[in-house]
Amino acid sequence: QVRVVESGGGLVQTGGSLRLSCGSSARILTRNAMAWFRQIPGKEREFVAGIHFTGSTSYADSVKGRFTVSRLDAQNTASLQMESLKPEDTAVYYCNVGGSWSSGTYIPHRTFWGQGTQVTVSS
Repeated sequence: QVRVVESGGGLVQTGGSLRLSCGSSARILTRNAMAWFRQIPGKEREFVAGIHFTGSTSYADSVKGRFTVSRLDAQNTASLQMESLKPEDTAVYYCNVGGSWSSGTYIPHRTFWGQGTQVTVSS
């Protein structure tokens, strides 16, 4: 069973920065894609950013230029650096690993989700 764990969420003011980390119990990140999603109550989970094991990345339009996804295969981790945060970025952020990747579109793995980490941006 692959275990996925996020960390790094918290409370930050508008314009601030946060860095989220994602780790997995197996070396699934090394040769697979991963992605970050977020969800607010009453809404569907939405794609935020993804990265293929080759290094190709993809971002939602709402975070382009502000968020950066990266991976450290040697440590079997990935991260999401979030800059210039806005109140509308407030959500629970989830990491998904091992999904499929096609032309920059990430299809999440059905099972390999983390438990989520809360990001709150105050105005």
